[in-house]
Amino acid sequence: MIRNTFSLIRALLAAALLAATGAALAADGAAPGSADIVSTARHAGNFTILVQAIEAADLTETLAGIGPFTVFAPTDKAFGKLPEAELDALLRPENKDKLVRILSLHVIPGEAIDQNSLKRVRSVETVAGEAIRPAMVRGRLRINDARVTSEIGASNGIIHAIDSVLIPN
Repeated sequence: MIRNTFSLIRALLAAALLAATGAALAADGAAPGSADIVSTARHAGNFTILVQAIEAADLTETLAGIGPFTVFAPTDKAFGKLPEAELDALLRPENKDKLVRILSLHVIPGEAIDQNSLKRVRSVETVAGEAIRPAMVRGRLRINDARVTSEIGASNGIIHAIDSVLIPN
């Protein structure tokens, strides 16, 4: 009974987050799911550092393109787990290659994979050429060591908010 109550609460919170995201997009003239990945992330409000990193890596046009893409999007709080000096260094032009490599680990090209589908696969190859491992841990979807906290649809794919930055091997 308690587990069902927690599941219901989680479902209601997820619905509220999707509704809030949709309201923000609608206020900007876009229907929910009609904006591309970059615009959706920008309007969600909790991906400002990711959007800054995408812009610094010159990936805006790519991720706003046709797709589809599955993006594992570290939230601002996830980026906050990195040492501040490391994050500042990554955003400098001289470290663009390293930033691109890190961001590429967060993107699956050619597919918009939802959470239910991710639960059924053992690994998926990213743009970086490395495989990531989806797994259910205590009823929560994880990607490698990052926990998926929400899913947001976009016109050219799906964004999965994650609570940690994925670091390439």
